[in-house]
Amino acid sequence: MITKDSIETAYSFLHQKQRIYVHSTLDWQKDDIEMAIAGYVDGMNHELYDYISGGRADFLRNHRRFQEDITKAVEILEKMLY
Repeated sequence: MITKDSIETAYSFLHQKQRIYVHSTLDWQKDDIEMAIAGYVDGMNHELYDYISGGRADFLRNHRRFQEDITKAVEILEKMLY
């Protein structure tokens, strides 16, 4: 079951990290954000993760696609809030 609280929490965390990530010029900072997000999604509501990932197991865990993935996740979560 996906609760409104789980959507709000995920959106807040991912949105904050996305804003920093896209404007950062520091590779170590981007790596830290990627690791923090990977840790977060390991513990997040599984149904919510499945929904935002479209069933992709490496969603938000793939270095090469990370910026695309986090942008997509934030967009989906934002739509779910309204």
